[in-house]
Amino acid sequence: MWRLCYEGSTLEKRTLLKKFFGHSAFRGGQEALIDAILSGRDVLGVMPTGGGKSICYQIPALMLPGLTIVVSPLISLMKDQVAALTEVGVPAAFLNSSLSLEQLRETYAKTAKEQYKLLYVAPERLENESFLSLISHVPVSLLAVDEAHCISQWGQDFRPSYLKIADFIAQLPTRPVVAAFTATATKQVRADIISQLGLRNPLLNITGFDRPNLYFAVQHPTSKLAATLQLVRERDGKAGIVYCNTRASVERVCEFLSDKGIAATRYHAGLSEEERHANQDDFRFDRKTVMVATNAFGMGIDKSNVSFVIHYNMPKSIEAYYQEAGRAGRDGAEADCILLFNSGDVQTARFLINNGSDNEEMDAVQREEVRRQDLGLRQMTGYCKTTDCLRGYILSYFGQSHPETCGCCGTTACLALLNDAVKKGGVMASSSVGGLSGAFIPVSEDEGMIAAASSGALTLDKLEAMTCVCSVGLDMIAVPGDTSAETISAIIADEAAVGMVNSKTTAVRLIPAPGKQVGDEVSFGGLLGAAPIMPVHPESAAGFIARGGRIPAPMQSLKN
Repeated sequence: MWRLCYEGSTLEKRTLLKKFFGHSAFRGGQEALIDAILSGRDVLGVMPTGGGKSICYQIPALMLPGLTIVVSPLISLMKDQVAALTEVGVPAAFLNSSLSLEQLRETYAKTAKEQYKLLYVAPERLENESFLSLISHVPVSLLAVDEAHCISQWGQDFRPSYLKIADFIAQLPTRPVVAAFTATATKQVRADIISQLGLRNPLLNITGFDRPNLYFAVQHPTSKLAATLQLVRERDGKAGIVYCNTRASVERVCEFLSDKGIAATRYHAGLSEEERHANQDDFRFDRKTVMVATNAFGMGIDKSNVSFVIHYNMPKSIEAYYQEAGRAGRDGAEADCILLFNSGDVQTARFLINNGSDNEEMDAVQREEVRRQDLGLRQMTGYCKTTDCLRGYILSYFGQSHPETCGCCGTTACLALLNDAVKKGGVMASSSVGGLSGAFIPVSEDEGMIAAASSGALTLDKLEAMTCVCSVGLDMIAVPGDTSAETISAIIADEAAVGMVNSKTTAVRLIPAPGKQVGDEVSFGGLLGAAPIMPVHPESAAGFIARGGRIPAPMQSLKN
């Protein structure tokens, strides 16, 4: 039998943290939750994705006598965590439908002999008579409930099987400490978790919902396929997820990206288990850089280097959106969360809410509950249409205070931080987002961008990938490099006539031609190679500088 004879001192907690998980210090909120569990108190931890929730029950599992049962909703999550634990010498196992009968018997036998410290199970397993019989003879010190928002009928991933957890606890010979964890939970969902699990005087620890490394934007493209392709190409070589709300959309988008040379794969419940597993591994191990998927993919996926999440369709609630968008940037690096919206998304989302077809594991009871979520849809629509700070909109939804603007999203309010700074200086500035770098030449609204574009040669300093001649406005158009100023004026007039751009606040995006180097002297007509004429969303330009709320120092003055 594997034992640890630790008393729970600060020294020993940190020793275990370093020995088994490689960290020298706890993150915010972790130690308070661990101490409460070790003292015998129930807890509810609300921590952002990547905040280290698993540490909060794995450390106590090593320090407490007996077994820790971890209730987890996904087979992939169980496999990932058990593999990581066993690799560092912690005896752990899982029970789920992926095991053969022989493997199941072996795991039951070792559990009965108390050879495991952690045992991961699906919530449905708790209703199994043979499992109940097994656990009734094994001392259980801790029951950890991962993705605890699944217990709430007000949450975006409601699973009726989670409602049986309290019945399982009541059948145990001795009630263990119960610890619940989730990344996203409103006040109503938190109350639901506490009530449905029967938590006793729990420590409620909310470390905050903000993810400062994430950049948020909503685009309103005329062609979602073209916009998705452009966004993916701008992030060439980086790992990303494209979420679609139906299997048909997944198939269409994945095929389109693949035909354009993107290393994309797909995931939805209509695929065989073997293909889903193979495609997931291709994405996890970077054999494919883009995963196109329904909401069947993602919860608990152990991939930290996701650099962008694109929502091809609007999700049905803020919670669902933030849970999925939050799969970007788990490694702490800057990442982009971009939602593609058009008016048809609202009707589609309402249809899916009423019919339940976007959640591929819904039963009749769940569909009845989801029909009540029209309020969530209205709040999500508000997010897509607001001109206020997107980060602030999300944080307000979860009840967290925040500054009026963050300077790190693609709405007018936050981009105004850039506009104000640029208008004052008449300078060129440089920054980057989503793997691209840019230089920007501010011009006045009265003069428009054409005057600056035609003003002559510019010497560019430290330019890595892109040059933008940019006005204080938000609209952009990409054009071939040899296009004359007169032709650009005509293009802008045509686009403005159909409502695509504002003729007084438009920018021209210029992409360097092959052979151009940093520091080259370039003119408006000779900078570019061929490029398609198409609308481009504002964060592709102004969002570079607004990134992270950091307005960079001027690089050089505009040369006439």
